[in-house]
Amino acid sequence: MSLDPYRIGVYTGSFDPITLGHLDVIERASRLVERLVVGIGINAEKKPLFTLEERVDLVRRATAKFANVEVRPFAGLAVTFVHECGSRIMIRGVRPLTDIAGEFTMQMANRHLDPRMETIFLVADERFAHVSSSLLKQIAPLASDEMLAQFVPPEIVGPLRARIPPQPELA
Repeated sequence: MSLDPYRIGVYTGSFDPITLGHLDVIERASRLVERLVVGIGINAEKKPLFTLEERVDLVRRATAKFANVEVRPFAGLAVTFVHECGSRIMIRGVRPLTDIAGEFTMQMANRHLDPRMETIFLVADERFAHVSSSLLKQIAPLASDEMLAQFVPPEIVGPLRARIPPQPELA
C-alpha cells in the first residue's frame, strides 16, 4: 500500500555541500510528513564542488539519524521529481528576505505545471539564516576545521577540507 501523496514531502536542492541550515530544514520537515525524500539535483548554472554521487553520499551520511528520510539523485524539473516520488508536497527552505522572491516565483511556476502541487516554506532558523553553500566555498580556505563545523554537519568537514584545503597559515 502506497502512502497518500500528501504524506510524502520532497526537499530538493544541489546540497553542494549540505549545510547545518539544510540539515535543520530536513529535521523539521521530517517531523511534518511520514516520509521525506531529499532530492539531490544538478544546477546547470553552478560548477559543483562535489560530484552528484558524492553529494548523495554526503547527504545520506548527514541524514542517517532520521528514520523516515530517503536521499535520491534526480535530473530535470523538481516538480517532475516530486511527482515521481509519489508526492504532491514540495518542501523549500528559505532564508529571510534573500530567497523569498525567487522561491515565490518558482512556487507559482510549479503550481502552473502541476495544480495539485503544494509548497511548504520552512524559514531558516536564525542560527543558520546566513549560511549557504556559496558562503562555505568562500570561507573554507580561510577557516579552521572548528570554524567550518559551525556551518556544516561533522560528517562534511573532512570531505570539504579535502576539496578546499586551508591556506598555509591556518594549517
